[in-house]
Amino acid sequence: MKRLEARIYGHVQGVFFRDTTRREAQRLQLVGWVRNEADGSVKVVVEGAPDALEELRKFLYRGPSGAHVARVEVDWQEATGEFSGFRVRH
Repeated sequence: MKRLEARIYGHVQGVFFRDTTRREAQRLQLVGWVRNEADGSVKVVVEGAPDALEELRKFLYRGPSGAHVARVEVDWQEATGEFSGFRVRH
């Protein structure tokens, strides 16, 4: 199991980015969270199988329709096992 921490920049708030990311993560059986940041970016912390994380990473570069992703910062780490599901944080 691996951990992916990502920060997504661009027009990514107010376009259902968090909810779409939650649904995609749940579909891929990943655990963690997603939240809007004060600077207008979206942060994702997610753990799971490496191939599923890679699929989610690719989704983050495009986002839902209506989003315009300018850049994504990605950090790969070892999983901590701290999550039991995936949720949207506020």
